[in-house]
Amino acid sequence: MDAANVAASALVLGIIVVSLLSNAVVLICFVYSADIRRQVPGLFTLNLTFCNLLLSVSDMPVTLAGLVAAGRPPAGVLCQVVGFLDTFLTTNSMLSMAALSIDRWVAVVFPLSYHSRMRRRDAALALGYTWLHSLCFSAVASCRSWVGYHHLYASCTLRGARASKGEAGGAPFAVFTVALHALTFLLTLVVLCVTYLKVLKVARFHCKRIDVITMQTLVLLVDIHPSVRQKCLDEQRRRRLRATKKISTFIGTFVVCFTPYVATRIVELFWPEPISPRWGVLSKCLAYSKAASDPFVYSLLRHQYRTACRLLVNRIFKRRPLNSSSARAADDAGAAKTTAAAATATNSVQPVADKPADQ
Repeated sequence: MDAANVAASALVLGIIVVSLLSNAVVLICFVYSADIRRQVPGLFTLNLTFCNLLLSVSDMPVTLAGLVAAGRPPAGVLCQVVGFLDTFLTTNSMLSMAALSIDRWVAVVFPLSYHSRMRRRDAALALGYTWLHSLCFSAVASCRSWVGYHHLYASCTLRGARASKGEAGGAPFAVFTVALHALTFLLTLVVLCVTYLKVLKVARFHCKRIDVITMQTLVLLVDIHPSVRQKCLDEQRRRRLRATKKISTFIGTFVVCFTPYVATRIVELFWPEPISPRWGVLSKCLAYSKAASDPFVYSLLRHQYRTACRLLVNRIFKRRPLNSSSARAADDAGAAKTTAAAATATNSVQPVADKPADQ
């Protein structure tokens, strides 16, 4: 193995470890927390988590084995199954991200009618479409023998009938590949951009309203301390940037992780010169990294999942939650203050002494 293969192998191994651990934590939080299970977006998150976990135990290890074995393909039947799963899981995960973005758009733009617009039945129908969409493309690729070991990506994935000879696999395979990426990657990207930009527009509108109220309050409070005024202004700036950062993360991770791989797939169809295997492996690793980043982007950085993780850790180590201890300490302090106040009042009310007779 040369230095490039060693670095790529280490990168794939790190992605496998991070993806397995992070997605497993998301799954445990989903099982442990009843609040997360009751929410409709939890179904999309659960589906995305399962896709990432299966991808981490099926296709990623085969890619790692291909890099370690210097391009020697695995067994034929195993490679066919892994290639089918690669197409199915990648497509399913992309459509799950689109479903999550639509759910958030409905929640932000139509908050009063969200529960009537996005019910569990609607979420189940959306998941049914993602599965049907993914199964159709995966089944067509398998029936046409368009899955196998691709040396450019060192993995079992989509491969034309004559890709081993340096050709793209013919016009039918080219049409299939373009249709697959247009109806999955491009469709998901358009949905992400449209929905999250709408969400950003609503968030900025609400921020402007809050900023107006904050500035009016600061003008009225002329005796406010300068440090308090500065804290209010800093919070106002953070509020404006918070929504932009979140939406940039949602769209940016999708673009950075999937665009190089999809672009390489399209260029491979029409570019007569061979593409560098190092770039092919790197683009595939970037696509794999989405499975490792999804738990943090969509789940673990949210308040509910952090709370579930904290309660689960406290339960495992048999520690009392900080909230309950703080509440008990506050109650004890309040009782002590009440007792002290009562004692002070009792001491202050002294009986009036009788005046002497000679006065």
